[in-house]
Amino acid sequence: MTGIGFAVSAEDGCARRGHLETAHGIVQTPAFMPVGTAATVKAMTSEAVAETGAGIVLANTYHLMLRPGPERVRALGGLHRFMNWPSPILTDSGGFQVMSLSALRDVTESGVAFRSHIDGGHFELTPERAIEIQGMLGADVAMALDECIPHPRPKDDVARAMRLTSRWAERSKAAFAASPGRGLFGIVQGGSFNDLRAESADDLVRIGFDGYALGGFAVGEEKTVMLSVLEATAPLLPAGAPRYLMGVGKPEDLVEAVARGIDMFDCVLPTRSGRTGQAFTREGALNLRNAVHADDPRPLDESCACPVCRGYGRAYVNHLVRAGEILGSVLLTWHNLHYYQDLMAEMRGAIEAGGFQAFAIDFAARRTEAGGAKAVRAQGGG
Repeated sequence: MTGIGFAVSAEDGCARRGHLETAHGIVQTPAFMPVGTAATVKAMTSEAVAETGAGIVLANTYHLMLRPGPERVRALGGLHRFMNWPSPILTDSGGFQVMSLSALRDVTESGVAFRSHIDGGHFELTPERAIEIQGMLGADVAMALDECIPHPRPKDDVARAMRLTSRWAERSKAAFAASPGRGLFGIVQGGSFNDLRAESADDLVRIGFDGYALGGFAVGEEKTVMLSVLEATAPLLPAGAPRYLMGVGKPEDLVEAVARGIDMFDCVLPTRSGRTGQAFTREGALNLRNAVHADDPRPLDESCACPVCRGYGRAYVNHLVRAGEILGSVLLTWHNLHYYQDLMAEMRGAIEAGGFQAFAIDFAARRTEAGGAKAVRAQGGG
């Protein structure tokens, strides 16, 4: 096999059930990738991440370029061995840091000149260098370098960044050496403007990639805007290639995006929320800092079979969080990642059974009912 393989095995409306074949294994889609920016999913061991059901994780080119350095990772056997993760890895190109570290970088036609946020050292990330670094890391899926900009911005600014992204995509493709089980994704940009998204998609399809990501979301736009753009843009991408929505999102966002034909996701939300006392459940989110949980022996989610819900109650997790104990972050992160993987598995099963629409309706109804019950309790009733 040259490159990666992808096949859609079932469809229900626009929702797709598929399989992504890489050098380090097969990823079941729709898939959620835990974020391991610096070669670690925070508060988790690689074994624990695998136990949640995750089949692929994400690491970041920019951060690993700075520390420990791609040459060192390669000398130590590559990223899979370095972080003890034998399954597939996708590496983000560093394009998001073009936006998030705007005070520390300069963008030119050549690439991005960064001043390190760690020690002030100077680095340049060009499309060619980004591909070279991802090759040294040993990524199963590499990403073309893009320019991601915040929302809202004038259309002329969005168009400039999108067209630069297309030119960088062409250079990224030229620099990428195809090999068995390894692939390269291009990134569709264009903000909230459907005509710019269409132009970007057309550019990338002409260049030809193993998969197509939709970037520039979760950067300040309204959810309705994101969904509208997804609905218009996803059908413009090749049906036989995976579609990856970058940086999204909340559980309800994943369900909505799968309904619009998206196959892959990543987001820091389940891990970051775990470190700030929040648990995701089938009935909505819980804030474990709240005193209401202090005497509650129930698990975080009574329908969850994760090790946290099997072994620990809300009262104990509440105690850990309020006491600032590291174990609180570990348990909540573990549960949240398990919940996200359960959600993806449930969606895959619903698509296979032809019942995705019913699943999505039930998913929304349960969360709405739970939200209403919480509101009544907050008012002192019920």
